[in-house]
Amino acid sequence: MPEGHTVHRTAKHFSKHFLGKQVELTSPQGRFTDSKLVSGQALLTSEAFGKQLYLGFETATVRIHLGIYGKWRFRGFEDTPPEPVGQVRARFLSGEQVADVVGPTSCEVLDALQVTAKQSKLGPDPLRIDPGDHELQRFLTRVASSKVVIGQLLMDQSVIAGVGNVYRAELLFRAGLNPYTPGHLIASEVIAGIWFDAVMLMRIGVKTGIMLTRDGYLKGRPTILDRYSAYKREGLPCRNCLNPISIQVLNSRKLYWCSSCQSA
Repeated sequence: MPEGHTVHRTAKHFSKHFLGKQVELTSPQGRFTDSKLVSGQALLTSEAFGKQLYLGFETATVRIHLGIYGKWRFRGFEDTPPEPVGQVRARFLSGEQVADVVGPTSCEVLDALQVTAKQSKLGPDPLRIDPGDHELQRFLTRVASSKVVIGQLLMDQSVIAGVGNVYRAELLFRAGLNPYTPGHLIASEVIAGIWFDAVMLMRIGVKTGIMLTRDGYLKGRPTILDRYSAYKREGLPCRNCLNPISIQVLNSRKLYWCSSCQSA
């Protein structure tokens, strides 16, 4: 499942190529019948909230959540738009740009009240501009008031929006924090440290297009084996202490961590 930085990159792509232009919205697959409600209108806003993309048209907003299997295809063309490939749920066409979304979990047209209701359920997003640490305080409150373990809280989109399995593993490793520590037992400075680390790492993801969570590899394009300290490294020696990286299942998702470095 794409994590928050990928959705923010998608929002930027729409802002660059579609914003302020009339967009023809169709559903080659035929399942997104509401596409006609905004087709032909100008795209006025393009925003990411966690893992959800909101495309604001003149009379309504399209919300897209890729989920586990969804993906985007962006293409430019000169004369004729390319034919859709596969089961394209929605096609956005404007000028010489086309964007196809395939297999999303959600693809729907919402009015203003419905948009507000959806967004109100999301936790703070480390990638959204926050004048005054309001989002940090929301995150602190939601973690500190919960008896749920931090490894599960970081995957809860109502606690922090945009973090997925990769960032969860890497943020906890970098914090030296046991993923099974209940939120209310974690010091506020540690919780804040996780937030600011998420802000930094996810901004790098927006800029580069890939997840880079090791300080020595924040420049260039390292291989996937070099990008992470814990994620997908089960059985391999910890980069800090040589203890084998552990893998367990927490709330139906794989959890990667070092039982030595993250014993606290």
